[in-house]
Amino acid sequence: MAEQQEQAAADAMTTRIGQVAMLLHGGDREEARGRFLDLWAEIGEDGDALHRCTLAHYMADAQDDPSDELAWDLRALSAADELTDARTAEPHRSLAVRAFYPSLHLSLAADYVKLGRSEAARSHLRRARDTVGVLGDDAYGDGIRAGIGRLELRLDEEGPSGGAPEAAPGEGRGPGGETLGPPRQRP
Repeated sequence: MAEQQEQAAADAMTTRIGQVAMLLHGGDREEARGRFLDLWAEIGEDGDALHRCTLAHYMADAQDDPSDELAWDLRALSAADELTDARTAEPHRSLAVRAFYPSLHLSLAADYVKLGRSEAARSHLRRARDTVGVLGDDAYGDGIRAGIGRLELRLDEEGPSGGAPEAAPGEGRGPGGETLGPPRQRP
């Protein structure tokens, strides 16, 4: 009985995070930031790592400052790293964590590009490329692979020294205006 209640509470938090993500994707970044912060406080620093990972990954998109975006994406990666095989014995959780890594590393690479830190961006882009094999041949996987390709092209154009100018706040778009980072969806 207690296990069923814990599962229901976990599912409720996932639903609540998803609802705020829809608000964010609807364009209300400020409101989404506030609600994500409320959920973050509710989950707590030591709360469910999958919830922290999911929430932080979305919260990064709600940031206006690239340094804040980086900080939230680093929190998401840290939470994902806490989800060891022992803690992800449930098959759907284990898959969710593995499927997060390509997106997390792609997001971090895009963050570092925005901050003019090309070597760090390349490092995370390699990690994204190395982990992308866990993704399916679906819209989510295709979006992550396309994001990796776009960011690789941008970094290749900059050359090994990262000679392109630093992106202004709010930038981080490809040559056609597309977002360099991944689509934010639950894997």
